[in-house]
Amino acid sequence: MSEKVFKSLNEQVGKEIFSSYLYLSMATYFDSIDLQGFARWMKIQAKEELGHAMKIYEFLYERSSRVELPALEKPKNTWNNPLEAFEAALEHEKLITKSINTIFELAKEEKDYATEQFLSWFIKEQVEEEAQTDLIVRKLQKLQDSPTGLYMLDRELGSRE
Repeated sequence: MSEKVFKSLNEQVGKEIFSSYLYLSMATYFDSIDLQGFARWMKIQAKEELGHAMKIYEFLYERSSRVELPALEKPKNTWNNPLEAFEAALEHEKLITKSINTIFELAKEEKDYATEQFLSWFIKEQVEEEAQTDLIVRKLQKLQDSPTGLYMLDRELGSRE
């Protein structure tokens, strides 16, 4: 594995851990405004993102590389409303997608076929994550200020397994 690919994957581990941290922060926001279903959705998302970080972590060790964990910044912890929080989540997912695509292109340039193959899973996963988050954003946009609609969506998101 080239030094460039190694460095990029290490940075991605940090980005995935930050994603987990951000979604956990969003969960605390939703818990604080009594939207436990939204909070549950974010807690599950936080665990999933940590799983992504560990997947890259294990891949680096399989390739005889040592993971170097970066420092994490403090995530935002307050939003004006649920829509704003989910819009922020969607923008974050788009940043993660861009980062993964950049690493994929780098692996391609470096003729690192193992990393290309490995990242294919992440590329597919990001399509799903963006679509899922975008759907919630669109639902929240349609609800506008409907307390009943928000309650119903909270119940729906709380059923996430």
